[in-house]
Amino acid sequence: MPSQGLILFAHGARDPRWAEPFERVAARVRALRPDWAVSPAYLEFLSPDLDAAGAALATGGCREVEILPLFLGAGGHVRKDLPDRVERLRATHPAVRWTLRPAAGESDILIEALARLAVQTMEERG
Repeated sequence: MPSQGLILFAHGARDPRWAEPFERVAARVRALRPDWAVSPAYLEFLSPDLDAAGAALATGGCREVEILPLFLGAGGHVRKDLPDRVERLRATHPAVRWTLRPAAGESDILIEALARLAVQTMEERG
């Protein structure tokens, strides 16, 4: 397993079909960076949760793991729940460097992509 890992963290839902876009993102990242170990993780309802995804990467040999919250905004889950869970990973797997990134929705790249989607949607309606 690669020494670098990426966890794509999303909220989760009761309907497993909800996770399909996130699984597609993970597959695309794996295709772009086959030298990284990439895992989705979910806050609730779906598997793996953050603890399980982190444990799999740590026991698989990752020594550096980035955690990217796939949330549009940084509400309570991103500001409070997620940092607490990352601290638990740090305590459980101290040999791994865990880095929590800002929510995807705060990225200029995603904001631009959503703006282009909105414009394209309006232009196609005609």
